[in-house]
Amino acid sequence: MKVRSLFACSILLSAIGGTANATTYTLPENSNDSVITQFQDDVPLTRAEQNETLPDVARRFLLGQTEIVRLNPNLDRWQVKKDEIVHLANRRILPDTPHEGITLNIAEYRMYYYPPAQKGVAPRVMSFAHGIGRQDWKTPLGKTTIVRKVKDPAWHPPESIRREHAANGDPLPTVVPPGPHNPLGAYMLHLAVPGGYLIHGTDIDKIYGIGMQITHGCVRMYPEDIEALYNSVPVGTPVYMVKQPIKVGWLDNTLYIEAHPDLEGEETTLEQRLDTALKLIQKANIARDGVYAANRSGTDAARSLPELDRTALNQALRALDGNPVAIYQRLPQQVLPVMLPTRQGSKGGYFHGV
Repeated sequence: MKVRSLFACSILLSAIGGTANATTYTLPENSNDSVITQFQDDVPLTRAEQNETLPDVARRFLLGQTEIVRLNPNLDRWQVKKDEIVHLANRRILPDTPHEGITLNIAEYRMYYYPPAQKGVAPRVMSFAHGIGRQDWKTPLGKTTIVRKVKDPAWHPPESIRREHAANGDPLPTVVPPGPHNPLGAYMLHLAVPGGYLIHGTDIDKIYGIGMQITHGCVRMYPEDIEALYNSVPVGTPVYMVKQPIKVGWLDNTLYIEAHPDLEGEETTLEQRLDTALKLIQKANIARDGVYAANRSGTDAARSLPELDRTALNQALRALDGNPVAIYQRLPQQVLPVMLPTRQGSKGGYFHGV
């Protein structure tokens, strides 16, 4: 396998409506496919050019810290030696939500933004790492919208947070002005959620906490990512906040599964994860077979589970590394023309298309 240096010039980066760059994927040509790919040559690797840490690599490639640690279980998080190979993320399965606005999947510390379609441009999705709320400050779930945007915000710490910091010997002022040590960063998006939940940037002191469960409920992003998002989304943009630790999706007649570990304070068994996975696989199979329903007899075949690679499925549900794994491949099915009875004046007596 060819190993190359995948620094910023090698990542697919794109600026959409703003001045900053963010990781952008082209959506699959088949609208029923939901697996996106960053490196088309399937070589998601980089070689450390100096002694560094996994959070350093995550920062360079706009990945979350939890994500890169899971992808590299045999590397020391705090001591990556020069010339060591680091695995990066490549494929992702889109969350099961409408492909509009923003989706926050807190189970994978990842956000997806679907820019409006542009004439002559293939549909795209932008994906960002982000931090989420701790066990005692959970990020809420449900559908909401962006109701306000603020550049260079001042932070007014809630009384509950001020009490917590005071108890830890780190008292906070009533107002933290804009600047490099402001926890809100340089951009802030208000959500229509009671309690004042936000999507915002970060200060230089907490920048390596992106992709971890460490916030007071809000969603925290890298500076360049929140800048790109801020400059792309208008007020009123829908936001879907979901928790989908297991995702299933198709790409070119191959079915993939992606599994993430439980969040802090939660615990599921392998049997529970398997039950969830099989239900998602059945749902994906039914949706896929719906394309060919007109050419198949009965409905039982459309509702049955495919012949899965059970070894790969169980391995993915045990590893929980967030890396999509192929568990089934089907042969492409041909949609046959529907023969119609010949009528007077008809030309050929058949019809093309679906």
